[in-house]
Amino acid sequence: MTIKQERAARLIQDILSTLLMIEVTDPALDGITVTGVKVDREIEYADVYVHVLDEERRDEVMAGLQRASGFLRHELAQRIRYRNTPVLHFHWDVALERGERIDSLLDQLNIQPETPTPTEEQDSDEA
Repeated sequence: MTIKQERAARLIQDILSTLLMIEVTDPALDGITVTGVKVDREIEYADVYVHVLDEERRDEVMAGLQRASGFLRHELAQRIRYRNTPVLHFHWDVALERGERIDSLLDQLNIQPETPTPTEEQDSDEA
């Protein structure tokens, strides 16, 4: 991403996070976190990645975001002052789930700690 895209993505993420925390009253969107935003080169489209700690609410949250997308885009337009306000596409962020899965797989591995070789023991005794 270019610097302009990174700045726009960061700004959009900050604004959407604030809007979802303070101004959106839909109970389906309680506790939502905007984990990332990616914009295209012309900043016409923004892919907004979201997550909620309660995984069972995924469908409810995504439906709530669809209902609130017009409001969010309108409020975003009032705050960013770009020529065109990007169209918001919401996606569930699976990166956290992948990270948890990798952690659990690593925890299942039975790796014994390395025992020092005789030369390493001698080197540490001399020091």
